[in-house]
Amino acid sequence: MKTLLLLLLVIPSIVFAQKGVQFEYGLTWKQIQAKAKAENKYIFMDAYTTWCGPCRYMTANIFPQEKVGAFFNPTFINVKAQLDTTKADSDEVKSWYADAHNIMTTYKVNAFPTYLFFDPSGKLVHRALGSSEADQFLAKAKNAIDPEKQYYVMLDKYKAGKKDPSFLLSLAKASQEAYDITVADGVSKEYLATQKDLFTKENIEFIDRFTRSTKDRGFLFMLKNPAKFDAVRGEGAASKKLTEIILNEEVFPMIFKKDAGVPDWKTITTNLTAKYPAQAREIASTSKVFYYQNKRDWSSFAVAIQDYMKNYGAKVNPSQLNEYAWTVFENCKDMSCVTDALEWSKRSFKDNNTPGFIDTYANILYKLGKKDEAITWEEKALEFAAEGDKKGYQDVIDKMKKGEKTWKE
Repeated sequence: MKTLLLLLLVIPSIVFAQKGVQFEYGLTWKQIQAKAKAENKYIFMDAYTTWCGPCRYMTANIFPQEKVGAFFNPTFINVKAQLDTTKADSDEVKSWYADAHNIMTTYKVNAFPTYLFFDPSGKLVHRALGSSEADQFLAKAKNAIDPEKQYYVMLDKYKAGKKDPSFLLSLAKASQEAYDITVADGVSKEYLATQKDLFTKENIEFIDRFTRSTKDRGFLFMLKNPAKFDAVRGEGAASKKLTEIILNEEVFPMIFKKDAGVPDWKTITTNLTAKYPAQAREIASTSKVFYYQNKRDWSSFAVAIQDYMKNYGAKVNPSQLNEYAWTVFENCKDMSCVTDALEWSKRSFKDNNTPGFIDTYANILYKLGKKDEAITWEEKALEFAAEGDKKGYQDVIDKMKKGEKTWKE
């Protein structure tokens, strides 16, 4: 009877386990390839590392889903390849050390998770990256078995001379999704060179997606046509994109280089004005916020963020508003700055009920001595919170009621 009972307990768990993606274990890379060839299946390889958060998310939340397994198991031989090494590695992982190293170098895997797809003969035909929800992940996998969408098949056609605009558009997007940045940059430039009208909705979206440098054609387009860019991508989109590129390319390398010393903000602003007169002051103001936050110079940060918000705060999105407000709450002792942060925080959830944003507002109220009002708002944050997050909000409420600090000194 005990044996029968044990089987009854085990069988459901086995059935449940088989609903998701079934990975092969105990086989070498050569044996995986031979199995795929014998069964006429594609190979799906999850190239991951132990330290990669998105990798762990996929393993815990996406691979186990029944609909994911229903597509992957009949279509692919599924295998995991751990590309880092740790003291806790199992014998299975250790047996793959040599193969994993060769896979990482041969296929230039340098971002995680990377998904490699091989055809039944063992030839790499497709590549995808990053964590995603199940439907998006399934779409990536379906592209991997479609010869018209397989990245490396498309790349071979390109090298053979196929360069019509429609194909270049598809290849540029595929190369970016495969994190093949060199190809993405080159093909995107070729595509734009075929376009007589850059003002179409599709081309403006393309420009937004592929403009990464001041040297890209799209950068000059946004610089000269911000209103037309914003009409498609949203108010302030051109300014935001231009600012990000200029900061990363021209400002951050200067102010954050080793032994740089305190930045000469006047000279930086003058130099920016000479090249980008319309964006210079905002970029310089943004630079100060980033610099002092990075240096944890909170008194200077308070001055910089107040100045930035006074002049450019109207265009700041809810997530940024919340981030700035929370940073001030946690670190700034200047209560005038904390009071300003309260208004930024209130704006962050004006059109939404994001519990984390409301929590920031409640905490700032509490720091300003408005205990009863703070508790009321924290209770609203609790109300909107996901079930698994409610305890954290309740803990904050309990601290407030006891008069304990909700921030670190």
